[in-house]
Amino acid sequence: MRLAQLIRAAGSVVALTGAGVSVPSGIPDFRSPGTGLWERVNPMEVAHIDVFHDDPERFWGFYGQRFAALQDKQPNSVHRALVSLEAAGLLDAVITQNIDMLHRRAGTRELVEVHGSIEFCSCLQCGARVTLEEARELLAADERGVPRCDRCALPLKPDVVLFGEMLPAAAIERAEGLCASADVLMCIGSSLEVHPVASLPLLTHRAGGTIAIITQGKTPLDALASVRLSGDLEDEMGALSEALG
Repeated sequence: MRLAQLIRAAGSVVALTGAGVSVPSGIPDFRSPGTGLWERVNPMEVAHIDVFHDDPERFWGFYGQRFAALQDKQPNSVHRALVSLEAAGLLDAVITQNIDMLHRRAGTRELVEVHGSIEFCSCLQCGARVTLEEARELLAADERGVPRCDRCALPLKPDVVLFGEMLPAAAIERAEGLCASADVLMCIGSSLEVHPVASLPLLTHRAGGTIAIITQGKTPLDALASVRLSGDLEDEMGALSEALG
């Protein structure tokens, strides 16, 4: 398997993961025709920072369902394969667009969550934070379904990057550094359409590194990929693990 050979020969290997990685755990992705989350709802109407400020009930009507959908989800074999590669010293870090915490639950140590995570919710006024479980309790107790800060009584915001927001500076800088120095960048389960994350593989390419794209469906960067795998993610990562074992 060519990807296994490239990984063995590399000094630095990094994985960039998107929503497709979580699909085998029962979490729909965003853009797949017929099943993608944004096929059923306009993200600009429910997941934009302006909606959070202007209509928190509408915002939390969506995010309350999102929290419930993610509540009991568990890591799958793709997450576990990346943990095994890291444990074997063959993977330096995972950069993820996912907010579901499944990489963390699987045991990934070097993890960059460029879109944040659902682990906490925060008050934008005073900075108070509550855990995901506490946010769920506050949401259920509020007659309008909006979890509110105990100090300010203002709506709490999930610690995720919404449409209209900038990515956390420290996270994107760390991601850029990892990609610029990677000999091999594996892009797994990402459509590579959401910027600025979609531009990260270009840093690897410009620095002379190799891009491997492992995802179903076309991406804008397919022409730059030295390895392009489009089968089932669990099968593809299982084959990679076996080849490296």
